[in-house]
Amino acid sequence: MVRLGTGIGWRPEIADAVERMPGVDWVETVAENVCPGHLPESLLRLRERGVTVVPHGVSLGLGGAERPDEGRLTALAERATALGSPLVTEHIAFVRAGGALTASPRLEAGHLLPVPRTRDALAVLCENVRIAQDALPVPLAVENIAALFSWPGEEMTEGQFLYELADRTGVRLLIDVANLHTNHVNRGEDPAKALAELPLEALAYVHVAGGFERDGVWHDSHAHPVPRPVLDILTDLASRVSPPGVLLERDENFPEPAELERELGTIREALATGGSRREAAPARTGAPVVAEPPAPVRERLALAQTALLSALVAGTPAPEGFDRVRLGVQARALAGKRADVVAKVAPELPVILGDGYRPAFLAYAQRNPMTGGYRRDALDFAGHLLTEGRPADERARAELREWWRERSGPRPRSHRPAVRLARATRRVLLRR
Repeated sequence: MVRLGTGIGWRPEIADAVERMPGVDWVETVAENVCPGHLPESLLRLRERGVTVVPHGVSLGLGGAERPDEGRLTALAERATALGSPLVTEHIAFVRAGGALTASPRLEAGHLLPVPRTRDALAVLCENVRIAQDALPVPLAVENIAALFSWPGEEMTEGQFLYELADRTGVRLLIDVANLHTNHVNRGEDPAKALAELPLEALAYVHVAGGFERDGVWHDSHAHPVPRPVLDILTDLASRVSPPGVLLERDENFPEPAELERELGTIREALATGGSRREAAPARTGAPVVAEPPAPVRERLALAQTALLSALVAGTPAPEGFDRVRLGVQARALAGKRADVVAKVAPELPVILGDGYRPAFLAYAQRNPMTGGYRRDALDFAGHLLTEGRPADERARAELREWWRERSGPRPRSHRPAVRLARATRRVLLRR
């Protein structure tokens, strides 16, 4: 078991601060945001100093009905090798649905969605984890996720589900105590009970993060300070086992470095408090036994996940048994996240559309699910507006058309200086 220590999520916005931060033993980076052949200089400098870097994947969808995509597995393996990582992590979630198993269009959530805690879903998840383990050059750890809603007809608690997963596959667990708090508020699940049922000997490391409550719903934002209830769950966990590593996650709304350092200090205090109460817990053992689930199991799961995702992103009716109010909250959260991410990957769109960008995108997202990545989503959104003769301002519409043409052709437009100058001149003229 690798002892990692105390770490922080590495993000480009705080890269310099992380390098200067005292007491940071390791960092975690979003796997999809780094390129193996062009690693950020900051990460290279951290590695040279002996700081461990762990890639954390967000797009594999191990909880989905289909087998893991070979290309995504290869990409994750390349990042683990390039970073010299002792392990790689992903989520117990599904992120897309539809496709061949349901003979329907593929849908992308753009977000981590919970899998049903049923025997069918567990069988599929175990096989998908085994496939990933075979493809990766280092051990895999998987993370419990936060959710705004519950699946009807679940057969296991979260602790039981994670215990069975680890027992059958030998996979390590990344336990997010902020997600346990989220599920306590949103689904009435007892964090202490979940911790009591976990195979703590399988613990790889722990995530700690902040969020906020609105109208009785806890949103796992990773953009707010870590609240006391999350620290209390961390203390409870530390009273049961010494975590090999603990990491502070922050993805947006970054505070001053001193504030991040104070949060790391409170995390260390919570660990110390829990450690002072710890009693040795008996280890549980179990040989990995994984069998390929029969085809009907994957098909049943695929149909259920597709119906749910379609309700969340395409406006179809909520499947029977789900809380429609909670699904509405989740649907709005997904649309809002799409709008935010598209604005980041295509920052020209909010500039061209001004204050009309967000309402226009949210209206578009209600009936137009994402079927590819966020860059494809940005192009589809712009094409949709142009087809409808929008925006109303002729100058903005012409600029949007030019932006869409530059990016939607079968090949990128020429980068020769003369051609680029002509395009830039045309854009300037359009703005006048």
